[in-house]
Amino acid sequence: MRIAILSAIAWRTPPRNYGPWEQVASNIAEGLVSTGHDVTLFATGDSETGGKLDAVIPGGYAENPGVDAKVAECLHISNLMERAGDFDLIHNHFDFLPLTYSRLCGAPMVTTIHGFSSERIIPVYKKYNESTHYVSISDSDRHPDLDYLATVYNGLKLADFTFNPLPQDYLLFFGRIHPDKGTAEAIEIALKSNKRLLIAGLVQDERYYDERVKPLLNEQIVYVGNADAEKRQELLGNALALLHPIRFNEPFGLSVAEAMLCGTPVIAFNRGSMPELIRDGETGFLVGGVEDAVEAVQMLPGIDRKSCNLWASSQFSQEKMVDDYLACYESVLG
Repeated sequence: MRIAILSAIAWRTPPRNYGPWEQVASNIAEGLVSTGHDVTLFATGDSETGGKLDAVIPGGYAENPGVDAKVAECLHISNLMERAGDFDLIHNHFDFLPLTYSRLCGAPMVTTIHGFSSERIIPVYKKYNESTHYVSISDSDRHPDLDYLATVYNGLKLADFTFNPLPQDYLLFFGRIHPDKGTAEAIEIALKSNKRLLIAGLVQDERYYDERVKPLLNEQIVYVGNADAEKRQELLGNALALLHPIRFNEPFGLSVAEAMLCGTPVIAFNRGSMPELIRDGETGFLVGGVEDAVEAVQMLPGIDRKSCNLWASSQFSQEKMVDDYLACYESVLG
């Protein structure tokens, strides 16, 4: 099967640090290559793949302020679409813009919807609802006006995460520094629990960081920066628990699955996909707010870290994700 994987280009595929869409696109592409499929990854020129790489944009526009993002996106997407006849199927990880080519390019298109940035983009998805194929990354993230081919959970390379049965005595916040992700709430939980908190992630909202995070940093509350893959493994594996006090209906949450693969339970606000990722009381706790989270911290000794690892390995592996997507491809191609 000749498959084109269209990745996002804000960051390299796979990303050096942050870049969840790029990471998932990479995991799918490399998983397909390992199963013997002919894969071409359309990504930035500095991307890495065991398949073929096709690029017209040298690097991620988020890493180069001199690049106009919209221009780069148009050049990137059109590069694939003008080669669409070379492929049996296109797997789109680039949100809604490539859909506008879907009735023109000839090859069938599967689009993984990594979440909706706004309700305002829904009309584009609705327009191409009957001519393309949508995959959700959680059941909770399905839009009622759209039809779906399947739900396929994001999958991770199990070899990248080492199980650690003996954590250190700190809590971890791992994600974008942004109000949606609840960095300030994580700090509040740690302070009320009298626990050390390490904060790792991209500062996406500078004002929020300056007003709600930076003034509280000290020996107990520590910002360690935007962690790379090696540091991510260390931080997640050694944590007593991952705090995930989200303030929006998150479509998936890679850090949640990553933490559990390391054996680290997750305390998350019960929103979005969290009930699909976390087994309440077994691999972490689904809580209603800060006070509930503080109580959950006290109950962490009752969580079996090996159960966290086994659950995440069974549900969120690269192998399972690739198998599920191959079933989608076969359904589309008949």
